[in-house]
Amino acid sequence: MPEAIPRFDLGQVVATPAALGALHKARQSPTEFVLRHAAGDWGNVCEEDRRLNEEAISNGSQIVSCYRTRTRVAIWVITDGADERGKRHATTVLLPDEY
Repeated sequence: MPEAIPRFDLGQVVATPAALGALHKARQSPTEFVLRHAAGDWGNVCEEDRRLNEEAISNGSQIVSCYRTRTRVAIWVITDGADERGKRHATTVLLPDEY
């Protein structure tokens, strides 16, 4: 299966210890969710958030995806908004209560 081409720059990809712990318990990798996020699969977000994410790809706003692990724990993947030069610096994998 060919790898999907990212639709936007992720910057540095990081994950919180709590998110890594939840993913470890579910026997899943953060990479699985980051790749979905980068490909434009926003997961379990409402239509309004899907629209905002699509707009954010071109206007530089923050991009937010929400997924569930196999153990039903919510995982968020958030790419920061772009700076004044249009550069996105980080994408973070975290639990919702860490936001």
